[in-house]
Amino acid sequence: MNILDELRTRFTPALLAWTEDPSTVIEMLKASQDAKFGDYQANFAMPLANRSKELKPRDLAAQIVEQVDLSDVCEPLEVAGPGFINIKLKQDWLEDQTKQLVTDDRLGVATAKSPQKVVVDFSAPNVAKPMHVGHLRSSVIGDANYRVLQFLGHDVVGDNHIGDWGTQFGMIIFGYKHFLNEAAFQESPVEELARLYRLVNQLSDYHATRNTIPTVQNEVEQLESKLKTMEAANNPSDKKAQKQIRKLNSNIGERKSELRSMQEKLTTFEQDKDLQSKADTFPEIARQARQETAKLHAGDPENLDLWKQFLPECLEAIQVVYDRLDIQFDMTLGESYYQPMLADVVADLKEKGLATESEGATCVFIEGFKAPFIVQKQDGAFTYATTDLATIKYRVEELKADRLLYVVDSRQSEHFQLLFATVKEWGFTNLELQHVSFGTILGKNKRPYKTRSGDTVGLESLLDESIQRAYAIVAENDDAKPDGPELSKEERTQIAETVGLGGIKYADLKHNRDSDYVFDWDKMLANRGDTATYMQYAYARICGIFRKGNVDRNALRNDHTMLDLAEESERALALQINRYSEILESVAIEARPNYLTNYLFELSNLFSTFYNNCHVLKAEDKNVKTSRLLLCDLTARVIEHGLSLLGIRTCERM
Repeated sequence: MNILDELRTRFTPALLAWTEDPSTVIEMLKASQDAKFGDYQANFAMPLANRSKELKPRDLAAQIVEQVDLSDVCEPLEVAGPGFINIKLKQDWLEDQTKQLVTDDRLGVATAKSPQKVVVDFSAPNVAKPMHVGHLRSSVIGDANYRVLQFLGHDVVGDNHIGDWGTQFGMIIFGYKHFLNEAAFQESPVEELARLYRLVNQLSDYHATRNTIPTVQNEVEQLESKLKTMEAANNPSDKKAQKQIRKLNSNIGERKSELRSMQEKLTTFEQDKDLQSKADTFPEIARQARQETAKLHAGDPENLDLWKQFLPECLEAIQVVYDRLDIQFDMTLGESYYQPMLADVVADLKEKGLATESEGATCVFIEGFKAPFIVQKQDGAFTYATTDLATIKYRVEELKADRLLYVVDSRQSEHFQLLFATVKEWGFTNLELQHVSFGTILGKNKRPYKTRSGDTVGLESLLDESIQRAYAIVAENDDAKPDGPELSKEERTQIAETVGLGGIKYADLKHNRDSDYVFDWDKMLANRGDTATYMQYAYARICGIFRKGNVDRNALRNDHTMLDLAEESERALALQINRYSEILESVAIEARPNYLTNYLFELSNLFSTFYNNCHVLKAEDKNVKTSRLLLCDLTARVIEHGLSLLGIRTCERM
């Protein structure tokens, strides 16, 4: 049973006397943050009293309590303070509910009453470039949401909407035609394609920087001239003028710093004779690369053949990373798949009066937004916006989707606001659209996480390093055991992979996804605190209890001994186990895996308190021993299952 849902259902009729829509306040009934206020607490009497202005919140709360019958589930409800309603579950009821979970494969989690067809759009790398740390968040957040929704009984489609048709292919094709190292390509096609992309990008950036410097120099000169004029007319008592001078000085400093950085970049580049020679040979390389993209999109046979040659190699390379991360997709339809649909999308928008021409481009103007949603450029090229609209149309009409989740970083928020608004205007009014936004992974310098040389950290190298670090920790801990090492080299390797990959995933998922977070190896792999390792260790510790006691867990579950939650720590642990269902519901609604990580961390902490306070194998009473073993088994099952929904494995020995 979802206890929170049951309590809210029972309270809802009583609230109708005070509000026409109880849903506006019912979510104020929540799990209590402190056990002294009960197991759950409701504070909706206060806003309801403010609306009615007939009763004080405490008196209104008392009237609500009189209307609610929870005598089969709870102790008598208590009104506390200015109008809080404290709710404590009956001991025998909680024991009975917990006992029912023992033989429940779903651990008390019911399937959705109204299952939806949900498409989760996540990861979505540009396939012509190796995956890097920037792809981690979308991949693991999307995968966790996919797993939770699927477990709850929704019909879920995981779609990797890969970038396989964009400008990067024009750059690679140009590089292939002019700078290819044939031997390197034969040995490792994807690495060579990535090198070609970086090279063309570097050459394009050089020319762009060189062309920009005179403009910046001119801006600095104009700002300095303006500063001289202001200083000449300066009146020390004019505070507004003083403020303007300080601001102007600051702007000049920033522009000069930017100019120095650009000049240093040029100097470094020009010291490389090979790069300088290539740059001199192709002064229009950015335009030429765009032309290669245009030719590809126009169906040029040579470029299309190259694209078909490159794509399988690229897809195979990214699949290696997904296999390591245990991430799977139901479909991988890239931008190229929707290319034939784009003209019809624009035509339909025009026909419905949504798209109009503006300065040569075709745009959708949405009330409340300053910028238009450009669906076709002045040169006739379609945009990401057009592709996204075609994708939504396909997902609704072909996949019959009810809900779409886009797991994309927060920098794209404005794009998705415009996209969703356009889709509603287009006629898809019953479709639930959600931008599952997330922040950036930072280094300890609080800047985007990169290597010392300034390159973006490759995802495969990140996984390798995590496993290597985890192996060193596992080996050190095993060697330090009082009776000597217990694990073989093969076991250490397996555990290191489980701990290393789990640590990276959990460190990402435990944060509020909207926030940036600092990537820290030491914190990530610590066996104490809010880490995957701590949860994995708690699971292994429980498995060790059963090994030590020679207890068959399957046979234990068929034992008809009633649970006895006499100790406070036993009751707290059982209550947390029973909350698993409500936590997963919250994750599914808000697409926030950190709700689940917070829950598992608290569960592991409560188990530690229980284990320290209550003898298990050494319990003197047989029934008490069995009851506590059942709590241990349930805890282990919830930890293992909860981590699996986050894409994290466990080990029975660590």
